[in-house]
Amino acid sequence: MDIQVNDFNITQTLECGQIFRFYKIEPDNFNVIAKDKVINISQREDQLIIENTTLDEFNSFWKHYLDLDEDYCNIKSTLYEIDEHIKTAIRYGCGIRILRQDPFEMLISFIISQQKSIPQIKQCIDKMAERFGNVIFQEINNETYYSFPTLKELSKVSLQDLVDCKLGFRAAYIKDAVEKLKSKEVDLEEISLMETGQARKELMKIKGVGKKVADCVLLFAYHRTEVFPTDVWIKRVMEGLYFDEGPTKIEVIDNFARNTYKDLAGFAQQYLFFYARENKLFQKKVKEA
Repeated sequence: MDIQVNDFNITQTLECGQIFRFYKIEPDNFNVIAKDKVINISQREDQLIIENTTLDEFNSFWKHYLDLDEDYCNIKSTLYEIDEHIKTAIRYGCGIRILRQDPFEMLISFIISQQKSIPQIKQCIDKMAERFGNVIFQEINNETYYSFPTLKELSKVSLQDLVDCKLGFRAAYIKDAVEKLKSKEVDLEEISLMETGQARKELMKIKGVGKKVADCVLLFAYHRTEVFPTDVWIKRVMEGLYFDEGPTKIEVIDNFARNTYKDLAGFAQQYLFFYARENKLFQKKVKEA
């Protein structure tokens, strides 16, 4: 299936830190897993070539997932007017789109992300999917793929089972998340109806979910583009670009981002993160968060 796109680059979109369930086959060619689906997606200029799906499935699921209905030309034009830093970052990552991912998967994934590199996060998630998820396709590139485990599936898993997936202290956080979601103490569907501040507080009822993890869930699952997730990477980037590389509290960076980028803060965060990481800016100071 061939799809014509504008303002979209599959490599930039997948490699900007927002998704962990993809596998690079070759340049601009990836296998992407979402829920119980897997596609092969490649790109030639403004054309996407998508395999292992149907037109109906693309229109009902993947088009929304890839955020192809959003007007990124207008978003970039608005951000361009702010300053040279964001303009440079957008020019470098002009094809980034913010994927619309599953809230439960994003919650568990970003709990896992704490103090781990992206390859380590991917490895842990793959272990969980293989042990607790279901086979969804067996022959793409001779690989076996597994769905991300559901709340029901993870509710049957012991703490030791989670520890065995190399989750360390995060295993207890995941167990707490599962218990609170199962009891409806925290309800991911209700969160979608809340204003952003209240939604953040609700997510932070879960052990191990601080503001950064909550904001990642809000941005990458609920498309709350007014949030600006600030981890070690983006903190160093903002200090280097806007605060003369001096130590700056996360609250100050958050306020600056909210006042500067307003409802487009989440888009700005992705452009800045990708630009700085790919160009190894402020690298000596940065450790994965």
